[in-house]
Amino acid sequence: MALRELKVCLLGDTGVGKSSIVWRFVEDSFDPNINPTIGYVLLGTQSQPMHVKGETRAERKDSFQTLKNWVKELRQHGPPNIVVAIAGNKCDLSDAREVPEKDAKDYADSIHAIFVETSAKNAININEVFVEISKRIPVVDEAGGSSARGFKLGRQASESRRTCC
Repeated sequence: MALRELKVCLLGDTGVGKSSIVWRFVEDSFDPNINPTIGYVLLGTQSQPMHVKGETRAERKDSFQTLKNWVKELRQHGPPNIVVAIAGNKCDLSDAREVPEKDAKDYADSIHAIFVETSAKNAININEVFVEISKRIPVVDEAGGSSARGFKLGRQASESRRTCC
């Protein structure tokens, strides 16, 4: 199968951990002093085609509302087969949670999105987010049409999916 470019776009408020999620996934490390980004992080590599929206911190009410606005924009202006994943990042800070996990999960279910609680700091479910995304990517056959969904991610998950904190 021919390699295609893979693009993952992480959207969310400043400080929710977009860069840390990418850094943990790519380099398997965490830098507490990473420079903040403004609104999005784009990760590109050679692999199957994918356009992904997802990553905001579901623990903060303001970020959770921003997430809903991003999803609305993506549904209106994005491709019809866009994969949406919501990472409730910083699940290691459970005492600072403002949005219950059930509310975030219910919202994800209502929009047919992936939902995973993550911690880039503690390496909780970072690989699992990308594995779940990869399972939903439509594979383009040689004639240009969509066929079976999903493809094998070129990176092994460090462990099975864990419940956060």
